[in-house]
Amino acid sequence: MSLDTDIAELLPRMRRFARALTYHREDADDLVQVAVERALVRQAQWEPGTRLDSWIFRIIKNAWVDEVRSRMRRDRVFAPAEEGETVGDDSAAVHQQRLAIQKAIGMLSEDHRLVVALVLVDGMPYKEAAEVLEIPMGTLTSRLARAREALQGLLSDQAKVAK
Repeated sequence: MSLDTDIAELLPRMRRFARALTYHREDADDLVQVAVERALVRQAQWEPGTRLDSWIFRIIKNAWVDEVRSRMRRDRVFAPAEEGETVGDDSAAVHQQRLAIQKAIGMLSEDHRLVVALVLVDGMPYKEAAEVLEIPMGTLTSRLARAREALQGLLSDQAKVAK
């Protein structure tokens, strides 16, 4: 198989990871497009025999960091389109729960959000996630433990407010 085909097969996972980072469908699609473009332009930098998904996820993470820094410079805040999707929908409770989880994840620090996105959302093994984030395994596990604890607290607080 060619690298192009391998990248195309990773698109669903790339979108899922990008969506977990951005919380905005259009931003996630843009982020995936940027990552695919960077990967294709820099395909000579990928070493055959190494994990392509880890390389691509690292590109996505770095592209998102670049975008966040750019937005901070422009001082813009974007509200997720999903906040208005459940109006009149019979499954509003499910959507509200999903939004509560997304909101809680969004309240995490960027380091915790990245770990949650890779390990809990995408299901990536700890070792690979540590490689993608370029951090030691112990740092990944401690960040994940703190992120889970923070998420439980945030979701508990949101449930109390909703009652």
